[in-house]
Amino acid sequence: MASPEIDALTQALARLPGLGPRSARRAVLHLLKRRETALAPLVRALQAVEANMSTCDTCGNVDTRNPCGICTDSRRDVSQLCVVEEVADLWALDRARLFPGRYHVLGGRLSALDGVRPEDLNIEGLVTRIAAGGVEEVVLAMNATLEGQTTMHYVADRLEKLPIRITQLAHGVPVGGELDYLDEGTLAQALKARRPVS
Repeated sequence: MASPEIDALTQALARLPGLGPRSARRAVLHLLKRRETALAPLVRALQAVEANMSTCDTCGNVDTRNPCGICTDSRRDVSQLCVVEEVADLWALDRARLFPGRYHVLGGRLSALDGVRPEDLNIEGLVTRIAAGGVEEVVLAMNATLEGQTTMHYVADRLEKLPIRITQLAHGVPVGGELDYLDEGTLAQALKARRPVS
């Protein structure tokens, strides 16, 4: 029988996506067996993130600095802006290293069932950011779900009067798929074949 502290760690890990109680127990046993090489570095990394984590005021990314590393990277093309639903989508696209521009995180997607309205998302921040100038193309990289497509059309309508080119991810992203679960090849194809929003 495990101590209350070990049980608490197991329960905390079991709440993470992709880990159930059995996987969490295996992870805890691994950490305990390798205290110096696995547990101690994990604890230090978690403490550092907890102490320094912030949300970027510019794009909505999560980082340990504000503005985030993507927004302050001078090598990024400021004329291209990729709009995503969640930070996980930003990380998935950026992991493929194919989009040279910057990002904007909406913080969710429109959903009547869940009560998510346009004012609940960072759409006004996006409009303000584009209206400030410098952006020539906005890539709407929403998930290929009903809510994602609804959000994409709403955002496209809001941006319609601004002097920018609006594109969306092309086929390659499966219907019902979520960006965070796609491989780099699929993301590469989707970014390369993006097309105007109709």
